[in-house]
Amino acid sequence: RSNRSGHVSPPSARHVLDDLEGRIDAVIDGGDASVGLESTVVACLGGEAHQLRPGAITPEQLAEALGAPLAQALPADATAPVSPGQLASHYAPNAAVRLNARSVAPGEALLAFGAQLLEGAAHAAAVRNLSPSGDLTEAAANLYRYLRDLDATDARSIAVAEVPEAGLGAAINDRLRRAATR
Repeated sequence: RSNRSGHVSPPSARHVLDDLEGRIDAVIDGGDASVGLESTVVACLGGEAHQLRPGAITPEQLAEALGAPLAQALPADATAPVSPGQLASHYAPNAAVRLNARSVAPGEALLAFGAQLLEGAAHAAAVRNLSPSGDLTEAAANLYRYLRDLDATDARSIAVAEVPEAGLGAAINDRLRRAATR
C-alpha cells in the first residue's frame, strides 16, 4: 500500500515516503502522477459493466468504448468494500473539509477552482487553486498535492470551491466528498 488507509493519496514519491514513515527503505520515483487520481474501477457482472470507483476514465468514455451505457452503480458495502476507495470516509486530510464553499471563514484554508471569487478569500490561512483556468485534468492532477499542502498549514478546516460534476469533475467530487466525510 502506498498510503495510510483513509488518508490523502500520495501523488509523489516523497509523499509515499512521508506516509510510510520509515517502514520502507526506498521508492522508485517515476515522477508525479500525471492524472493525480486513482484508477477508474469497473466490474463486469452478469453481462453489465458497473463503475465501482470513478477515475480518469469517465463513464461517458467507458460507455463509448463498450457500446452501451454503464449499468446502475452497485451499492457499496461499508463492511466489505469490493474495490479500493469505496469507504464513505477516505482520502481525508486531518483538517475538516467543507464542500461547495461560497465564502472562507477566518482560520480556514481555501481550495479554489477556476476564477471563482469567494467572499473572505483574501483572508484565508492559505490558498491553492486546483486550476485557475478551470481545466478539470489540471485540477485532478493537483488535488491531492494541494489537499496535503493546505492540511500542512494547520488551518482548522479547508473550504473547497465548487467543482463541476461533469466528466473528470465527477471523480474529483467523489474524492472530495469522501475527504469531507468524518
